[in-house]
Amino acid sequence: MFLPHMNHLTLEQTFFSQVLPKTVKLFDDMMYELTSQARGLSSQNLEIQTTLRNILQTMVQLLGALTGCVQHICATQESIILENIQSLPSSVLHIIKSTFVHCKNSESVYSGCLHLVSDLLQALFKEAYSLQKQLMELLDMVCMDPLVDDNDDILNMVIVIHSLLDICSVISSMDHAFHANTWKFIIKQSLKHQSIIKSQLKHKDIITSLCEDILFSFHSCLQLAEQMTQSDAQDNADYRLFQKTLKLCRFFANSLLHYAKEFLPFLSDSCCTLHQLYLQIHSKFPPSLYATRISKAHQEEIAGAFLVTLDPLISQLLTFQPFMQVVLDSKLDLPCELQFPQCLLLVVVMDKLPSQPKEVQTLWCTDSQVSETTTRISLLKAVFYSFEQCSGELSLPVHLQGLKSKGKAEVAVTLYQHVCVHLCTFITSFHPSLFAELDAALLNAVLSANMITSLLAMDAWCFLARYGTAELCAHHVTIVAHLIKSCPGECYQLINLSILLKRLFFFMAPPHQLEFIQKFSPKEAENLPLWQHISFQALPPELREQTVHEVTTVGTAECRKWLSRSRTLGELESLNTVLSALLAVCNSAGEALDTGKQTAIIEVVSQLWAFLNIKQVADQPYVQQTFSLLLPLLGFFIQTLDPKLILQAVTLQTSLLKLELPDYVRLAMLDFVSSLGKLFIPEAIQDRILPNLSCMFALLLADRSWLLEQHTLEAFTQFAEGTNHEEIVPQCLSSEETKNKVVSFLEKTGFVDETEAAKVERVKQEKGIFWEPFANVTVEEAKRSSLQPYAKRARQEFPWEEEYRSALHTIAGALEATESLLQKGPAPAWLSMEMEALQERMDKLKRYIHTLG
Repeated sequence: MFLPHMNHLTLEQTFFSQVLPKTVKLFDDMMYELTSQARGLSSQNLEIQTTLRNILQTMVQLLGALTGCVQHICATQESIILENIQSLPSSVLHIIKSTFVHCKNSESVYSGCLHLVSDLLQALFKEAYSLQKQLMELLDMVCMDPLVDDNDDILNMVIVIHSLLDICSVISSMDHAFHANTWKFIIKQSLKHQSIIKSQLKHKDIITSLCEDILFSFHSCLQLAEQMTQSDAQDNADYRLFQKTLKLCRFFANSLLHYAKEFLPFLSDSCCTLHQLYLQIHSKFPPSLYATRISKAHQEEIAGAFLVTLDPLISQLLTFQPFMQVVLDSKLDLPCELQFPQCLLLVVVMDKLPSQPKEVQTLWCTDSQVSETTTRISLLKAVFYSFEQCSGELSLPVHLQGLKSKGKAEVAVTLYQHVCVHLCTFITSFHPSLFAELDAALLNAVLSANMITSLLAMDAWCFLARYGTAELCAHHVTIVAHLIKSCPGECYQLINLSILLKRLFFFMAPPHQLEFIQKFSPKEAENLPLWQHISFQALPPELREQTVHEVTTVGTAECRKWLSRSRTLGELESLNTVLSALLAVCNSAGEALDTGKQTAIIEVVSQLWAFLNIKQVADQPYVQQTFSLLLPLLGFFIQTLDPKLILQAVTLQTSLLKLELPDYVRLAMLDFVSSLGKLFIPEAIQDRILPNLSCMFALLLADRSWLLEQHTLEAFTQFAEGTNHEEIVPQCLSSEETKNKVVSFLEKTGFVDETEAAKVERVKQEKGIFWEPFANVTVEEAKRSSLQPYAKRARQEFPWEEEYRSALHTIAGALEATESLLQKGPAPAWLSMEMEALQERMDKLKRYIHTLG
């Protein structure tokens, strides 16, 4: 093609601006004609076939002419200013895009007759490809003076870049190499003219398109890896395609990394897209429950070539407040499949934050009211909240890459271990000015209704106690102790705090333990609520002996006070606290609990047991708690108990097991019957105890509560291994189902044969169905604890009332039977004398009752 030798501006004014708009219209008209006529194309309709081929041939020639125009501009020695040729890039890019769209949709446009024009379509694509390549060469030669603020020039370059962006979305699935080269050019030009066009570029569109291409190529990579994993034969062609696609993933990720680095201040509205990109990628990659199943080798290859590029991206975004806001948004509501990746992201942030300035750490680690509707929570709160949502990954559990250590092979770790280790590492680098935030976050998590979250916080707190100073540990123990004493009633928060106190107490230095004893003296009954939660093993021998003596003395004295008073249900709360403290002594005092103290405890426990009856244990929550505390105390002293008391205990429990009682009461019974395995039962009471024991185990083994079932299997095994009365073991296995259950437990085989894939699917379904935020228990709810006694009666019912009624019922039944016999025939001579003797006994009992009254 011949073009006159004139400067670019003259060429633009006299030729390009006049001819190119008409060329674009001509091309659009031909494209419309093509699309309209293509529906009638067939091998029989030669007229339409000829028309279409002529149009396509004309298009090929037109593209060739445009290529000549671009080459002419490139060949001149004159420096290229975009404003001087502004008609050329915009017209050429419009025609290129229209061509690629037509080629992409050719199968649907030409239906089953594509083969009739495929050669010309291929030629058309090649011409468009060459034209774009030539145009990008021209644009690369464009000069833009950063000191000259020419709005038209800036606007023209921005239009060019976004037009190429539109072309990228069209050719992404047509030619991967061409697609990548177009993106390379877009990034290059954006960075080349950054200082001039940075405020005009539509950064959100560029980031969004780049992220979409990353996800598309990543999913393609996973699909290929999955196909190779499922296929037995190794196909080299598939593997080469996999490597090529993986290389494309890496290219796009590096492009994003480069672009984000240079234009970070302009990416405020792209942070949500970048956040979602990270989550989406990790949701589809092992060990996510929603990941594609691929081989370990492919996992390592993808991680080493592609996922590593996401790490520096997070490092770049770490200082950017809009990204911080998106990640820590208090209203962030993620679907199940993105909750685990969110947790991983927060762990990555924790790992990177110590290297950041104090100002950045403060922003991440403190709550902030960003606007009236938007709140940012602290990183630690976000970690605990996100961790709480990963119930499926924790229960399976999924495994992650562990930390490397010198001289040791790297081992996979569970999600719990992964988060716990990184959390503790993060705590070591915590800035002193943020300690208040750390304390608040740990305490908030300890008080969580979610057990696993609370345990994670306790583990982190215990690490802090060991890592920090002895004074810090003592301070934390004192705070927790005051919180426990201020709890208004039984609640899960109190349970969590008591576990934390017990664990932290082991890390206290002996001088601080002495100070604690002086501050919360076990000599005072009001401090027993604390001492019931402390293991006396944590104390050195001298302090242990002292505190055991004081708790036992005060505890037994309080029991005697209750026995000597009116014994109302309302007073049972304090009695239960005393019994719990005595139980803590028995469980952890060791040799410090001498014979004298043991005798004192047995004495009051035996007296208290005498006041229990079936009706009260069945109906009153406070009595149920008393019952569940007395049982382990009896079990602890089982070798020295009076056989009659053992018989009473077994008889009462057998009756109670037939009723609906809370699980914790049944667990207490289980511990007691398990302790009987150590005891040789005297022959005098064997016939009354052994049948009841087999009945109790049979009932407990048949219970449908999974928690009780597991504990029963463990207790039964322990009992069966230790008992001298082997004859009752088979009697406990009342059904074939129970026998199979025990055998499976002993052989450590599951009840259900489940494949790994089926297990993952089940866990995913459970997570989707059962995940709901836990309701917070308020102070008022804690006050209305379920352990509160039922209203109305101030005084406790008379002990053994149920037994009295049963005995009188038996007497009445015997009298009715005697009366019936007298009606049938004459009485024997001795009957009158026996009845007189019974009457005397009745009169004696009446006098005794009046004396008590």
